[in-house]
Amino acid sequence: MTQALPSPSDPLRIGTRGSPLALAQAHETRDRLAGAFDLPRTAFEIVIIRTTGDDRAMIAADRPLKEIGGKGLFTKEIEEDLLSGRIDIAVHSMKDMPVAQPGGLTLDCFLPREDVRDAFVTVDGRAFSALAQGAVVGTSSLRRRAQLLARRPDLRIVEFRGNVQTRMRKLADGVAGATFLACAGLNRLGLEEVRRTPIAPEEMLPAVAQGAIGIERRSDDTATGALLDAIHHGPTGHRLAAERSYLATLDGSCETPIAGLAILEGNEIWLRGEILRPDGSECLAAEARAPVGDAAALGHDLAAGLLDRAGPGFFDWRNA
Repeated sequence: MTQALPSPSDPLRIGTRGSPLALAQAHETRDRLAGAFDLPRTAFEIVIIRTTGDDRAMIAADRPLKEIGGKGLFTKEIEEDLLSGRIDIAVHSMKDMPVAQPGGLTLDCFLPREDVRDAFVTVDGRAFSALAQGAVVGTSSLRRRAQLLARRPDLRIVEFRGNVQTRMRKLADGVAGATFLACAGLNRLGLEEVRRTPIAPEEMLPAVAQGAIGIERRSDDTATGALLDAIHHGPTGHRLAAERSYLATLDGSCETPIAGLAILEGNEIWLRGEILRPDGSECLAAEARAPVGDAAALGHDLAAGLLDRAGPGFFDWRNA
């Protein structure tokens, strides 16, 4: 039986948040699907969904994400619309996705991963090493905050949330002298004019799944699953299997600074991980390798080893 394809009269509905970066990711998904099946763009409809997280983030722009509800606030309405049938697929930044999914949904399609590195960004293009004593750095990331303080405890870190454009505006307004953004986001938005210095993972291990786009669907929608198979990037899927298993075992949340990166090396996968105290006073790091087919087990085992080394006292701040 010939598979029915989307058409301008019966388009595939792609759900996304409305930020410029979220839309760029939805457009990339649409264009890859259109190219894979030689379809016009009009065979796909971009559906913008406003989330609770978007609303709360505007009201409490100076508060950490953990205080307004965490990552799930940015996916809840999108996943509800997917389950209800209002949209057919949802496009997500995997860095922002909780490890637990609602019943009835599947996340098994990943696009080729972009640059995983963090970018150090200033108005004048200075390097991180040129930051003055006591300089103000803006970031909303608990991971970046902890990693920065581990290297430079003299820095003053201020809350710096919002999309890329909002953060650049805050930088121009002098709210902070520098910030960090994901290279992937800058690349996807085509922001060549933003002066940045990419930071090697050996210096600053990125967030789990940074640079990756995931596409979620209803588990029983096998027709859409077949469409997505055509654009799924297997190597990215293997890397995320290790990283998200690692994160799940650590019970990753907005309360714990966690970094992790998996790299494919032939038939092996190399996983590095870090957990830190929020003030940067302690950092535990580990790495391991395993066959690609054991990616999820590798992630679990690396995380379990870090938890054993940390002991319960490492997480005392959670109850403070």
